[in-house]
Amino acid sequence: MKNSAKYYLIALFFLLTLSCSKSNSTTDKKSNDLIHETSPYLLQHAYNPVNWKAWNRKTLELAKKENKLLIISVGYSACHWCHVMEEESFENDSIAKIMNDNFINIKVDREERPDVDKVYMNAVQLMTGSGGWPLNCIALPDGRPIFGGTYFTKEQWSKVLISISKLYKEEPQKAIEFAENLTKGIQESQLITLNKAVPIFNFNEVTSSINFLKNQLDTIKGGFKNAPKFPMPNSLDFLIRYNYQFKDQTIDNYTQTTLTKMAYGGIYDQIGGGFSRYAVDEDWHIPHFEKMLYDNAQLVSLYSKAYLNEKNELYKNVVLESLDFIKEELTAKNGAFYSSLDADSKNELGKKEEGAFYSWKEEELKQLLKNDFNLFKEFYNLNEYGFWENGTYVLIRNTSTEAFAKAHNLLLDDLNQKIKQWKKILFEARSKRSKPNLDDKVLTSWNALMTQGYIDAYKAFGTKEYLDAAVKNANFLIENQLRSDKGLNRNFKNGKSTINGYSEDYAAVIHAFISLYEVTLDEKWLLASKKLMDTLFINFFDENNKMFYFTTKQDKNLIARKYEVIDGVMPASNSIIANSLFKLGHYFSDNNYLKTSEQMLNNLKEEIKMNPGNYSNWLHLMTNFTKPFYEVVVAGKEASAINKKLINKYLPNILIAGTSEENNTLPLLSYKFNEDSTFIYVCVNGTCKLPQTNLLEALKSIKK
Repeated sequence: MKNSAKYYLIALFFLLTLSCSKSNSTTDKKSNDLIHETSPYLLQHAYNPVNWKAWNRKTLELAKKENKLLIISVGYSACHWCHVMEEESFENDSIAKIMNDNFINIKVDREERPDVDKVYMNAVQLMTGSGGWPLNCIALPDGRPIFGGTYFTKEQWSKVLISISKLYKEEPQKAIEFAENLTKGIQESQLITLNKAVPIFNFNEVTSSINFLKNQLDTIKGGFKNAPKFPMPNSLDFLIRYNYQFKDQTIDNYTQTTLTKMAYGGIYDQIGGGFSRYAVDEDWHIPHFEKMLYDNAQLVSLYSKAYLNEKNELYKNVVLESLDFIKEELTAKNGAFYSSLDADSKNELGKKEEGAFYSWKEEELKQLLKNDFNLFKEFYNLNEYGFWENGTYVLIRNTSTEAFAKAHNLLLDDLNQKIKQWKKILFEARSKRSKPNLDDKVLTSWNALMTQGYIDAYKAFGTKEYLDAAVKNANFLIENQLRSDKGLNRNFKNGKSTINGYSEDYAAVIHAFISLYEVTLDEKWLLASKKLMDTLFINFFDENNKMFYFTTKQDKNLIARKYEVIDGVMPASNSIIANSLFKLGHYFSDNNYLKTSEQMLNNLKEEIKMNPGNYSNWLHLMTNFTKPFYEVVVAGKEASAINKKLINKYLPNILIAGTSEENNTLPLLSYKFNEDSTFIYVCVNGTCKLPQTNLLEALKSIKK
């Protein structure tokens, strides 16, 4: 693709340097077709003068009928630069007239339609070498892209529109040639072939992968080197496990540094709990202020597991405060979880400003904190380290409460009480400000991630409220997102589900339901996960390479059908599925599940070794195949009580099955129940050691 990429860049330069003419015409301000949508992001654009339409078959057929190019503009509700481009270009009557006269204009919520986003993001990355949001692609009437980029100023966007519409009218064949080459590149990228070699995995391959990864780690400030810095929870999750099983002090120091620096940083809301999406600097200080459900869900899981492993009170506080934020800001009465809070809110002058809700001025803090101000100033760095811009500060820590108390001759309990009071005062003051907009759509995969977060928090802290929240949301997904044909829907808004679920939705729900079974021992969840896995095989499975497509075979109107295999901020759907197949294969003694999981891993074996940072969740699976992995069965009348103690241990290399009555549904439970005693069995591939009645004795046979 090197020559093709060069060709695209030349074409980009040519198109962008063509002359631009101006139009002073205006368009009457009225609602466009997006007024009928449920996505808050699409509804934000419903009164733009641009004649926006949603992505659907009717819109695509209209483009073909009128032989007009498509503008495919992708963003999301909490995206700051999406709002900027809307204000500058999409609310401009002159720009709108150019778009309406020459194009069919489609607005896409990337969170509702990740399938569309993936295809056109791939196109932009092939053309420019990078991507982001807003994502703006221009395509032929049949959807094949010819031009793309991210944010454009009004002048740049006007020039692009006029240049490309002129090209298509005067030299359509040239535009078609661009599209053919680019579409071929999209279809060929991330092609996965069946690895026919015998699957052989060795724990030394895991070790060498992590040694390679170490070159990318920032061991001083945490995270990966350079800025911006994303939390990358699934990478940290694996590295915690890696140190547990492989005993690597460098990795142990790194994970603790990263978790601490993130918790101290401005990326973490020091007053209200919860994390922003990423930090723009290397110190985790200044965030891109939107708060996303999927980030917070995974970080709750991460810090809960880290607490189980380390018993660090800082990690516990992060989980408790983050779950308070989720409960207050992102939870519906029916148990569903909303998607995000915006980066922007109105400042004291009534103008939208990024981070206005979260930043502070020194005078305001003096008035609120009075005699405690000087101590607060030192603790949260109202100095050059904590300064942001325009006289404002984003609160950031750089020391532990223990060290700070000692340095200031304070009792630790007294300092903790002061911090609690400071947070209360500032939280109440902040609550009077204009709040960031809420994106209240409900997405299946993100909800399942949050269910998993609550489950992991319950395992760490035993708080019944957390388990109740997980069960309530899981029941919501069963009752509202599971269809009569055994498939899942993607979205839920105003009582409606309008989009077929993607493999990521199935993957996240299956994973969460398996975990819910392990903490409740209610087989309902395990059986539901198996049914969803079987639906995945029917509608998403590629028999040629044994991987799962991102879209169901029922959805056929995209130019390419993609696989998702790279673990990013969220783990890839295929990696979650492969890990769940491994577990379900053990639960149900299903060799097809186990062999498919093994083959999926084998297909990506070389990529994992060469780029472990992008395959961290796959490394969990590789470790399962190369290090001891156990089935722990608790059977007897006291099964639930013993299991509650079992799940309160950090044991990443086990699965749990249990019953308090005679049960032959699961092969693992067959003939293990005893009326008189509750036995704990530790098994490998169904072969069990002598049962124990004492949990600690049983755990001694679980090797790392």
